[in-house]
Amino acid sequence: MSLELINLNKGLSVEDLDALIGSRDHLAFLNKRNVVYRQMGMKLNPPSREEALRLMSEHSNLIRRPLTVDGDTVVVGFDRKRLAAVAEG
Repeated sequence: MSLELINLNKGLSVEDLDALIGSRDHLAFLNKRNVVYRQMGMKLNPPSREEALRLMSEHSNLIRRPLTVDGDTVVVGFDRKRLAAVAEG
């Protein structure tokens, strides 16, 4: 197992976010409890991938946590089953 530590407090560039999300659904990476998410009404009007990447880059707290990366495997949020599978290798 080679877990990668990503300091989300420092933020990520649009390019880094794009590479991290890859072909996954960008909406799964949005923190629905974030103020920006609620203020922009993203639940009813989800942002495009480009807009979401830009917003997550500008507002790092808009990225759902925890974010666990092990090679090509990315677990978004606290998903016990998926985290256990990553830990088992």
